[in-house]
Amino acid sequence: MSARRPLVIGNWKMNLDYVEGLHLVQQLGVLMKNRPVEHVEVVVAAPFVDLRSVSSIVDSERFSMSLGAQHVNANENGAHTGEISTSMLKRLNVEWVLVGHSERRVHYAMSDEIVAQTLSAVVRAGQHAVLCVGEERSIRESNTYCQYVTAQLESALGGLDEKFYNFVTVAYEPLWAIGTGVNASPEQVREMTSFLRKELRARSFTSPQVIYGGSVNAENAATLVGESDVDGFLVGGASLKAESFYAILRACDDCYAVKR
Repeated sequence: MSARRPLVIGNWKMNLDYVEGLHLVQQLGVLMKNRPVEHVEVVVAAPFVDLRSVSSIVDSERFSMSLGAQHVNANENGAHTGEISTSMLKRLNVEWVLVGHSERRVHYAMSDEIVAQTLSAVVRAGQHAVLCVGEERSIRESNTYCQYVTAQLESALGGLDEKFYNFVTVAYEPLWAIGTGVNASPEQVREMTSFLRKELRARSFTSPQVIYGGSVNAENAATLVGESDVDGFLVGGASLKAESFYAILRACDDCYAVKR
């Protein structure tokens, strides 16, 4: 297990307009104030159009959560219609950025080269990058998934200066367990998180943090955090309801309170 504070990120994906986003964050904030989450770092990764509003309510109400972005362009500015830069995100107090999420790789042709460029841009801007890696079903079934995610790591981290390593968290998200209703078993998650930590230490990461994303919900969070030795979660659909997301936070917090 990482020595760093456990991390749970709610990835809203392309859901919730800014009014709905405000309502969700307000609900979540009240739940967290009534019973604080003391051992877990909480991040909400909202759509770009929601970031300003969510940032304002988090700051004004002093909610114990940070703001994340789902994607960013590796370029600082220029003719990149529809894209957002790291400096734009920093103006909105965005501290975390997802890099190379499977949906960006699969549906929007985000290559390993672009992932590496984006990761570098994020950490050089002083923001925390969540590098997403994971295999599709055919890779899993061919039993080459360890080699596959190793290649993803090498491509993304190969040219990165070691001084930026503390800004990198790795999220293991097997494509075959995302939105499919098929859950990775605690044993499968433990195997991959342990493998990824080993690979990161071999690249001189002193305290590698590896979180898991793949159909995490209020029902399986406690089992996964208790039996899989994960450092937190990247949560999709379950983060769209305050109660279900808070239940995941609660499961992580209770588990780590005992372990510490």
